Amino acid sequence: MQAAGHLMRETHPTMKVVYVRSESFVNEMVDALRNNTMHEFKNRYRSSGALLIDDIQFFTNKVQTQEEFFHAFSTLLEKKRQIIVTSDRIASAIDIDDRLISRLGSGCAVAIDPPGLETRVAILEKKALERGIELPQDVAFFVAGKIRSNVRELEGALHSLLANAGFSGRPMSVDLAREALHDRLEHQQKQTSSVNIKQVVAEFYKLRVSDLASKKRPRNIARPRQMAMFLAKEYTDMSLVQIGDHFGGRDHTTVLHAAREVKRRLQSDAKTKDDYRHLQRIFGV
Repeated sequence: MQAAGHLMRETHPTMKVVYVRSESFVNEMVDALRNNTMHEFKNRYRSSGALLIDDIQFFTNKVQTQEEFFHAFSTLLEKKRQIIVTSDRIASAIDIDDRLISRLGSGCAVAIDPPGLETRVAILEKKALERGIELPQDVAFFVAGKIRSNVRELEGALHSLLANAGFSGRPMSVDLAREALHDRLEHQQKQTSSVNIKQVVAEFYKLRVSDLASKKRPRNIARPRQMAMFLAKEYTDMSLVQIGDHFGGRDHTTVLHAAREVKRRLQSDAKTKDDYRHLQRIFGV
């Protein structure tokens, strides 16, 4: 979103580009109502050349905010102005006014997934070079393989590694990276333990944890169970046999089948993809 805003300013230097986080939009509106300055508030957003709002899922349950955003959206649309919004889920999955869902659904929706392994490695190497350091490829792959959530987390890990190397005077190596990132990796491992995966998945799908390890096979339980087993396979060091044991003593072939099924649905089913992205954000991976 920031890149889009910068590009607009470069292409049209006189354009009024307004960027705001959803929480700030809500707070500004509350202040405007309190100070009787709603006219100025409305004018700020309805007169923009481009309006960029981050994380609109936070508009949930804020009826008056949704109403004002809808009118600002409609005004800008009539003027053929640019509107960009971000959310951690698709518009239809957000608990907001149907008119807003319709408006958002009429635009171009793009899913932005976390960067893949090769991209993460390239980012690390480039960021290190910007600081005059050539990062060994095995170290870059180690860090990129452990830090999978987002670029900010990746940069944070790199800064910790470079600082540790500078303070200790040790050459860059996988062992040094493992030591420098120990706390960060330990926290991530706790987040993605089998027990925590079951708890988070059960809560996400509104099930009991015991359902995921039960013999029950209705679709509303079987699919979340497959998702949980898939996550355990992807983000823990457990073997297929160990994962099966954690999910009611299932055979390792059942775990493998579950992982393949989820991978297949990730290619073709929008809800599965949306659920997976949301769970990744919860685990920070």
